[in-house]
Amino acid sequence: MRKLVDTIKNIWKIEDLRQRILITILFVAIYRFGSYIILPGIDRSQLDALRRQTSEGLMALLNAFSGGAFSNASIFALGIMPYITASIVLQLFTIAVPYFQKLQREGESGHRKINQYTRYLTVLILCGQAPAYLMNLRMQAAGALNPGLDWFWFTLSSTVILAAGSMFILWLGERITDRGIGNGVSMIIMIGIIARLPNAFAQEFVSRLLESGGGLVAFLFEIVFLLFVICFAILLVQGVRKVPVQYARQLAGNRVATSGARQYIPLKVNAANVMPIIFAQAIMFIPLTLFQISGGNSSWVQPFMDHTSWPYNVVFAFLIIIFTYFYTAITLNSTQMAEDMKRNNGFIPGIKPGKPTADFLDSIMDRITLPGSLLLAIIAVLPAFAGVFGVKAEFAQFFGGTSLLILVGVVLDTLQQIESHLMMRHYDGLLSSGRIRGRSGAAAY
Repeated sequence: MRKLVDTIKNIWKIEDLRQRILITILFVAIYRFGSYIILPGIDRSQLDALRRQTSEGLMALLNAFSGGAFSNASIFALGIMPYITASIVLQLFTIAVPYFQKLQREGESGHRKINQYTRYLTVLILCGQAPAYLMNLRMQAAGALNPGLDWFWFTLSSTVILAAGSMFILWLGERITDRGIGNGVSMIIMIGIIARLPNAFAQEFVSRLLESGGGLVAFLFEIVFLLFVICFAILLVQGVRKVPVQYARQLAGNRVATSGARQYIPLKVNAANVMPIIFAQAIMFIPLTLFQISGGNSSWVQPFMDHTSWPYNVVFAFLIIIFTYFYTAITLNSTQMAEDMKRNNGFIPGIKPGKPTADFLDSIMDRITLPGSLLLAIIAVLPAFAGVFGVKAEFAQFFGGTSLLILVGVVLDTLQQIESHLMMRHYDGLLSSGRIRGRSGAAAY
């Protein structure tokens, strides 16, 4: 306890760090305030059907990322997800499209152009998602629309408001990155997720005491298991395999000698982060939604309608493993890494530069991606198992899946940023021994 108090005092003594934390809190408060501002023409008391729709499935994920703004028909209902989608698309373009590959190699100027294209694509996505959201609102909660409302003008004005709200959230995230504690967009997502935790916690507590049974003992067992899963997720986020790299320098008479201490390439066990889960959830959700819309009914499809069923979770876990390999392959270019090392006179001891180095890196990634994908699949299906044991859906989301991994990753990154400020001013770190590692796998020094 004394260590915690001393750390808080040290943080408050550093003026730059203190200002960054206060600015971050201010921007987060603005974001949370905006999530309760309802679209004009909407009766908030008539949104029960929309809230039921967003209690599970992909809609629940979108609602979690928006901090409940999606189910509240707020001006921030679409949240930051359109920008995340655009970022993923542009990231794939930098791998498959030569023009974007060239921009990525241009350094800072190229990255600025890519960011600009990302914003343009975000606006286009918003122009498509906002009318779709309003149409879904009309179908699920028609009573929430004020009588006599002109649908055309309501759609037009609300589309502009929703698009402006999402772009304003993006602006807040960028300000948190520039003037706050950093990781602005990730911080916005984390705040949206964690904002729903107190209500989910209270509902589960009341449910165990009054409804589903088990009492306080069952609730305490859930908390202990949740802490165990969090530790498990931390190990997955921080897990790295270090590959040693040595650099050479040219001496007189064409002689070559190694220079400096050996360095390391940190290859992450879970290089894909939460993207495989998001991709797999989309694949599982979209076909079933289309099947429901068409009015079809089949005995083999029914098990996939229940996210707690064995068929659903087996296929879900299999897709996560496949997408983990796929996303790792497209984001980690071993050939480019080998070329960069060769260009800088670097080499892996015992491995020839060039293609042998690329093949060696590929073999390392294949070996560490398999356990990483299996662990990711286990974490992804844990909320379903929690639901089987009677945990309410709102609280079960925190037992694994995208929500837990984002929370753990962003918290570790934020603590790493704070610790780096403390270490730069010659204060003790947040831990009595060792250093905090973020999602990059590197410790703060």
